[in-house]
Amino acid sequence: MKSTEIKEMTTNDLVERVETEVVNYNQLILNHSISPLDNPAKIKQLRRDIARMKTELRERIKQ
Repeated sequence: MKSTEIKEMTTNDLVERVETEVVNYNQLILNHSISPLDNPAKIKQLRRDIARMKTELRERIKQ
């Protein structure tokens, strides 16, 4: 997910998206520990997407 897409989202949508992505991330980590994923780079990408969304939320609250 690109930063421009994140900035276009409303705050409520962004909060909901962060919550769902964190759940997906935790499930992905669990699945990867049981049996290796085909693409382990997906974990890194998802973690960075979550960080981008949280950063945008922090900036919106700050203003």
